[in-house]
Amino acid sequence: MLEETKGLFIDGKWVKKQRTYELCAPYDGQLLARISMADAGDVEKAISGAYRAFQTMKNLPAYQRSEILFRVAQLLKERKEELARIVAKEAGKPIRTARGELERTIVTYQFAAEEAKRIYGETIPMDAAPGGEGRIGMTWREPLGVVVAITPFNFPFNLVAHKLGPAFAAGNTVVLKPAEQTPLSALAIAEIFQEAGLPDGALQVITGSGSELSDALLMDERVKKITFTGSASVGKLIKQKAGLRKVTLELGSNAALIVEPDVALDKIIPRCVEGAFSYAGQVCISLQRIYVHETIYVEFCKRFIERAKQLKVGDPLDENTDVSTMIHRREAERIESWVTEAIQSGAKIGLGGIRNGSIYSPTVLLDVKKDMAVSCQEVFAPVVSIVPYRELQEAIEMVNDSVYGLNIGIYTTNIHRALYAARKIESGAVIINDIPTFRVDHMPYGGVKESSYGREGVKYAVQEMTELKFVSIKTDF
Repeated sequence: MLEETKGLFIDGKWVKKQRTYELCAPYDGQLLARISMADAGDVEKAISGAYRAFQTMKNLPAYQRSEILFRVAQLLKERKEELARIVAKEAGKPIRTARGELERTIVTYQFAAEEAKRIYGETIPMDAAPGGEGRIGMTWREPLGVVVAITPFNFPFNLVAHKLGPAFAAGNTVVLKPAEQTPLSALAIAEIFQEAGLPDGALQVITGSGSELSDALLMDERVKKITFTGSASVGKLIKQKAGLRKVTLELGSNAALIVEPDVALDKIIPRCVEGAFSYAGQVCISLQRIYVHETIYVEFCKRFIERAKQLKVGDPLDENTDVSTMIHRREAERIESWVTEAIQSGAKIGLGGIRNGSIYSPTVLLDVKKDMAVSCQEVFAPVVSIVPYRELQEAIEMVNDSVYGLNIGIYTTNIHRALYAARKIESGAVIINDIPTFRVDHMPYGGVKESSYGREGVKYAVQEMTELKFVSIKTDF
């Protein structure tokens, strides 16, 4: 892998370009590979190939689509350690966390394989309406065609799986544009799909600059759906360019947790620390804001900080590492400036606040105000704020005072208060008695406000990657 030139994957063939960029490991700057940079002409070829391949994919029987996806899952199992090391190197993800991502990726493709065989329609009782007598009504779902999938760096296998799996289960074809920092994972999955028997052209992988390729990817009318995971600002631009075509946008978050006074702190502290600092906080549902009842606030802060001090920061390939590098030095510098701004505005550091190159130490902030960037924006870094509250309604109002609404958590032993919070919280999901970072891959996933447009989770993504068709038969013709 080291210093090898990697090509684009177009129509089942590898295409190396003269123009490349150097892919370096975020942790130590090691040169991993030279990555081909596509241009608008390459995008046109990829979309044309996917458009042609759709004629094959849409006619491929459901059981065959399912078998391909099951084979992908099996090949991922066989290569799990190799692929986890790719993630650890190109994304800086601790190796134990990378293995966890591969496990989830396998499950995601298994779910997709299962969903390929249960894309159901329904019968409609036509005689429920006057004039409907003597008619049969039914619905079924048909694939859309070419899907453009644009994916981020933080889960380079599993977030790709949440786009490829449902798309292929439904009979679509995909042009995949991975993040510039994590192309090796996308190219590896292309190899795996080819080995699993996916028809040539059904998956195209385009690497290079997102800003250079965006118009070519988004403006081609042969593209019937765009699925994107990334920032809200880019998501809004995509929505504008998509027009009437289908889009799914998984965007930002500043995930919050409410801790009621009736919970046992020793049971929840390790989980809260994990939610705040796993993969250096570079998870869209990373625990960013914790609202703790004032009667347990001091004790919670003490125990949380003590537990966070035990985290090992270091090389992502070290089996003992809990927190490693951020994806770029500039991201570490960004969060350093945000924390500095918060301190200058009155916040206090309970732990951390130290940058070493691209590594930012696990950081706990106290006395944070709601208008500070570390609270109201998405930190996407190992930084968490802990804020006291008096009444549950006050905590709910602070949680809702955000442009985001993806996952929100609440810890309480009182089911009535838990369900009250679930009703009042403005988010796509409320996670009761766990952190908002919780996700399994078949649950509906998406948010409200500026967090999402549409839903993922394999079954729900399949629905968004198909078109509903209604058919009526007049029986007394």
